[in-house]
Amino acid sequence: MANTLRIAMAQFDFPVGDVAGNRARIGAMIRSARDDYGADVVLFPELALSGYPPEDLLYRPSFLHACEQALQELAGETAGIVAIVGHPQAAGSVVYNAASVLRDGGTEKTCRKRELPNYAVFDERRWFETDPDREDCVVEVNGVKVGVLVCEDLWFPEPLASTVAAGAQLVLVPNASPFERDKHAQRDALLVQRAQETGAAIAYLNLVGGQDALVFDGASVVADGNGVVHPAAAAFEEQWLVLDFDAGSRCFTPIVWREDGDESRDALAWRAVVRGTRDYCLKNGFDKAWVGLSGGIDSSVVLAIAADALGARNVTAVRMPSRYTAGLSNELAQAQCEAMGVRLLDLPIEPPFQGFLDALAGAFEGRPADVAEENLQSRTRGALMMALANKFGGLLLTTGNKSEYAVGYATIYGDMCGGYAPIKDLYKTEVYELARWRNTVGDRVIPQAVIDRPPSAELRANQLDQDSLPAYDVLDAILQRHVDQEQSLAEIVAAGFDPAVVARVLHLVRISEWKRHQAAPGPKVSRRAFGRERRYPITSGWRE
Repeated sequence: MANTLRIAMAQFDFPVGDVAGNRARIGAMIRSARDDYGADVVLFPELALSGYPPEDLLYRPSFLHACEQALQELAGETAGIVAIVGHPQAAGSVVYNAASVLRDGGTEKTCRKRELPNYAVFDERRWFETDPDREDCVVEVNGVKVGVLVCEDLWFPEPLASTVAAGAQLVLVPNASPFERDKHAQRDALLVQRAQETGAAIAYLNLVGGQDALVFDGASVVADGNGVVHPAAAAFEEQWLVLDFDAGSRCFTPIVWREDGDESRDALAWRAVVRGTRDYCLKNGFDKAWVGLSGGIDSSVVLAIAADALGARNVTAVRMPSRYTAGLSNELAQAQCEAMGVRLLDLPIEPPFQGFLDALAGAFEGRPADVAEENLQSRTRGALMMALANKFGGLLLTTGNKSEYAVGYATIYGDMCGGYAPIKDLYKTEVYELARWRNTVGDRVIPQAVIDRPPSAELRANQLDQDSLPAYDVLDAILQRHVDQEQSLAEIVAAGFDPAVVARVLHLVRISEWKRHQAAPGPKVSRRAFGRERRYPITSGWRE
């Protein structure tokens, strides 16, 4: 009769730097996996003990020592179960990204990550080394040969092939893989390919939770040895995943496994920005948020995100009309707050704005009004919003989108004020798509008129965004090619876009780099997010 194995996978959040908290949580989970679920093996995500990514905390000897001490304590709590825990391992002058197999009060084996990603958001070669003398990590549990690989190792054929050659029938893979759109299909295809190449069953456990600009989606998945991939676990949700593995068939039987109800692109993107916003606020000590609400699409979507993240009672919207604000804008802001149960505060900016104009009258004398006066309105609003956040506590959320940040259609020290930017990695057209999707889930929280009206900054009379920018469907199509796909001017023009429009857009992207360097972080959802992923020099002579 073939041997069977019960596996518990901890799809949970393990915050960066909270070594003591993570150690306590992992210890409790080891006991729960053994006592509540009868698991033979419990698997934790990549670097669960330190949180991922710990970044330059790894340069601090005291941090590494705390991780080592916590691992030793956890090893002493593994009676009756095998635990696989991710942690940084200091060895002399080098540090490894490791996962240790803990059993019977000790560390049986430590598996060191072989492939260190150093692209996109990853900088692992800055902190970690690979071990040229490593051995394949295979242990026996209940007569089943179990291998361990760490995250990126699975994306290369050799690590899995050599682990299977060393006898592994089942391979457990702890991961910290950030969310981006369309990544789930890539993961599924990878598991199919690797299982079919080797005949090994694969259990892929992913971290969940927001960490600064990164959001980890969980969505853990398993593949039988014949390449059949089971439905992924619900994304962005903390949960136990428990399944039985049959060594004879090399197949899994889910025991506790909650699947996703909606895996559409918009559903996943919405949950990503909500989870990112919630975790950024709460992990940094903010249980309340402020949103400047204009009656336009961006601030309306950010308000809905904030309410979903923190609860409507913990969000305050601030309406700041000026001499150029349309009556409809005020009406729509009020209608949304009433529909959502969000408190609305009115702060007209005319008095402070006029005060600035009066103070600058002598310096500006003889010069016509221009963008300086327009931006002064936005900066007046930014000062008021920051004052409210300072006085009453809570985090100010900014409302700029990726299209605006790309071409500089945002006011530094004005509407860019704030601590977190929930829609920073969503193009304007995507913001509209998410607004429409959110209105299909539960109550309609974004007034239809907000979605239907032409966008405007309302900083001068009869102003529309399209007075200064190409139509957003054209602008976003160009930006997606240039920013996300890194296409040159010539390549974009060859795709059928007007050369003059492309040249102007790329010029705006280039000269706005300095603004983006000062922008608040926001959740990554695309292939190439501004910030830690797309890092260009401010001062540059390159013009393609």
